[in-house]
Amino acid sequence: MKLIYRFGILLARLFLPLAALMIPRIAHFLNGRKSLFEKLSKFKEGKSSKTVWFHVSSLGEYEQARPVIESLKRVSPDYQIVVSFFSPSGYDHVIKKPQHEVDFISYLPVDSKRNAEKFVQILNPDLVFFVKYDLWYHHLSAIKTRKIPLYLISASFRSDQIYFKGIPFFRNLLFFFDQIFTQNQNSIDLLQSIDYKNGILAGDTRFDRVVEIAREPKTFEDIKRWKGEKPVLVAGSIWEEDMSLLIPLINSNPDYRWIIAPHSLDSGPMADWAAKIKASSVRYSDWDKSVDYQVLFIDNIGMLSSLYQFAKVAYVGGAFGKGLHNILEPIAFGAPVIFGKLKKESKFPEATQSQMQGCGFEVADFEELNSVFENLQNSEYYRKSQDSAMDWVDANRGAAAKIVSQISLKNKL
Repeated sequence: MKLIYRFGILLARLFLPLAALMIPRIAHFLNGRKSLFEKLSKFKEGKSSKTVWFHVSSLGEYEQARPVIESLKRVSPDYQIVVSFFSPSGYDHVIKKPQHEVDFISYLPVDSKRNAEKFVQILNPDLVFFVKYDLWYHHLSAIKTRKIPLYLISASFRSDQIYFKGIPFFRNLLFFFDQIFTQNQNSIDLLQSIDYKNGILAGDTRFDRVVEIAREPKTFEDIKRWKGEKPVLVAGSIWEEDMSLLIPLINSNPDYRWIIAPHSLDSGPMADWAAKIKASSVRYSDWDKSVDYQVLFIDNIGMLSSLYQFAKVAYVGGAFGKGLHNILEPIAFGAPVIFGKLKKESKFPEATQSQMQGCGFEVADFEELNSVFENLQNSEYYRKSQDSAMDWVDANRGAAAKIVSQISLKNKL
């Protein structure tokens, strides 16, 4: 299997430059990795401080890493923090703004033996964290060959994943890790089923992150004035399939204000949706504050997580398509959250848990959405849902502190 894996990586390295001629996304993937080693060498030049490396797949995993990074910096402020990304979309988003706790941001090179060994040799980390998944054989092997402590954090496993299918090559990827910190007990049980004994239930670090955002959200005085005393539904990371349910809800509830943050910033769909909405609407970038619009389309990146402070009710998109987006952000503000019917519930355990807690609601069509929305207009029903949201978040805080505490004991941070 190792030979097959290496052959697959070789084919990918040969194929990707050809595909890049026709597919801009792949061209971006490759162009971002140009001069990767030179940039890494320049960063490391002359530095004597210890280095901690976090690898994340994309933006969501970076958000899970941030509470651990911040906690680690509090314990050991002199450590140099390096974050590598696999996905250009995550890298592009994060690199735009200063990341005060992170000293260097890089792409992860394609997982060949030579690339991995060179990357680890130049970086020479003292600790390594992989976040949730995105496990690459040659990089993990290069880390362990140098006996560098290696941890997997915020892991959430499912029985249908390849690690649990009886294929030694993929199962053994998990055994590279000195410890695996999981989000839930089911993941611990799956690790034990393959005789991995160093699993620790720490919880989901996203709770720490959303609590931090909810404690100090960005201020938007213009939206606060616009909202006034009106109830607001904030719809975040919205796709076309979500809007097919939301548009009739908007049209039948004129007393509400609506904030719509689409997944894509393409102006075309927003214009199409606006044409179907009876209420007055405007894109945030075109907003004339003297006009009393009922619907705001958020056509920028970076506002959404703080906009949930205005939500009486939230709707989070993606469930009908590629995957549900972060429902914990609105829940941290105490907002009951509605989302579409999931195609694969096991991939989003927080969605199932939110329903058990009474603060999350799954809907398959407009009729179900309208029913849930009407129930949430009942003050007693709403209060119970809001209380359950806050209780659930409060009960799950502290995963980052648990992780850093355990690692501090082993590595004398």
